[in-house]
Amino acid sequence: MLAKVMTGPVLWLPLTLGVYLMSSGLYRRAGKIPLLNPTLLTIAAICSALIGLGVPYPIYFQSVSILHYLLGTAVVALAIPMHRNLRKLTGQLRRITVALVAGSLTSIIGGLLIAKALKASDPILLSIAPKSATAAVSMEIARGIGGLPAVTASLTIVTGIIGAVCGPYILSWARIESPSARGIALGTVSHGIATARAFSESEFAGCCASLAMGLNAILTAIFVPVVLGAMRLIGI
Repeated sequence: MLAKVMTGPVLWLPLTLGVYLMSSGLYRRAGKIPLLNPTLLTIAAICSALIGLGVPYPIYFQSVSILHYLLGTAVVALAIPMHRNLRKLTGQLRRITVALVAGSLTSIIGGLLIAKALKASDPILLSIAPKSATAAVSMEIARGIGGLPAVTASLTIVTGIIGAVCGPYILSWARIESPSARGIALGTVSHGIATARAFSESEFAGCCASLAMGLNAILTAIFVPVVLGAMRLIGI
């Protein structure tokens, strides 16, 4: 009986939702400190529970598969605040485009150069390149260029968490206070997790992050093969 509970949605679905709700409450009461990001706290708590109880991740994923399905609807729902702020977004379209292209290229090239300096193997290099695109896209890009999709998925999640936790501190340290600039930076570099963080700052910052997240997925698919080809051409 206990085994069935531990391997079914009866335990893991409400536990995941409960942990996230408690983490969100703590995050709000603490003044939305980035280090207390609800996603980070939830991942840490659930991972600890899975390891402690010896439950394989595939069993957990199957138990909470409805959350994976709802993730798609949540992404579509981002269109609602974007529509409300459409006029403000179009008014800054040129600056958003320049920042998005610069951020996308910097993320790809920077990650590859750091990995190259650390003497990473070719499969790892190819897995790192698309890390700043949202997970579903980054995994497909990695598969198409000969990388390891599982490694890319892990790196993408880590990138999102680091961006959501550290990004606001770095932007504030650099005295970047513009909601559009902060949103574009977070959405471009750290996709969905950081986009949620941007929405906690303001709706317009979240809209900019949403736009950046979606467009960066397209740009990453275009830029990664081009950057890799250029690096091979010049012998890097």
